[in-house]
Amino acid sequence: QVQLVESGGGLVQTGGSLRLSCAASGRTFSSYLRAWFRQAPGKEREFVSAINWSGTITYYADSVKGRFTISRDNAKNTVYLQMNSLKPEDTAVYYCAAGTTATPKLPYSYNYWGQGTQVTVSS
Repeated sequence: QVQLVESGGGLVQTGGSLRLSCAASGRTFSSYLRAWFRQAPGKEREFVSAINWSGTITYYADSVKGRFTISRDNAKNTVYLQMNSLKPEDTAVYYCAAGTTATPKLPYSYNYWGQGTQVTVSS
């Protein structure tokens, strides 16, 4: 059974930091694109960041560029999202995803999804 399990969410004040992790099991994703999306209440799921299989190419939404950093450890089948300088507008459920896609910013391009972890940034 393939599973993606996110962890590391929580409540943090504006300007704080969190590190999200997404551990995969059931198969290896070392050749897969890995990504993070988020969804705030009443809004559509939006792209946050993605990283290619080797970690040499990364993608970021403009809203998080310079504040968030994505990384991966293929030996651990895990992807991370370091989030710094958090803002209230970063509040959302964060989902990790895995897929083999040429369109990393489109959610329907991904085959596997986690259940999500809540990130709440208080003002």
